[in-house]
Amino acid sequence: MIDFENVKIKVNGKEITIGAALESNGSSEKNKTGAWRSKRPIIDYDKCIGCGICWSLCPEGAIKKEADKRFEIDLDYCKGCGICANECPQEAVSMVMEEK
Repeated sequence: MIDFENVKIKVNGKEITIGAALESNGSSEKNKTGAWRSKRPIIDYDKCIGCGICWSLCPEGAIKKEADKRFEIDLDYCKGCGICANECPQEAVSMVMEEK
């Protein structure tokens, strides 16, 4: 078995450890990626039971749990994939056409 913590390679003259070389953290928060979607999710809070399935399956981390335990969708990062709407057991999330 190889101990990757001790394996180092050179990239552009810089020595790095394999598997854990990040030069900055939180880079996805700097890149707002929601501008190109064609549909956006809307949560019907009368139907939402707060199960968190939408939050746990969002590939972009665009769904946040607020202090009041409600889930909010950050449209700056939502790409409109519709996973949240497809997986919601209460059908509390619907996809609507994006308005320009």
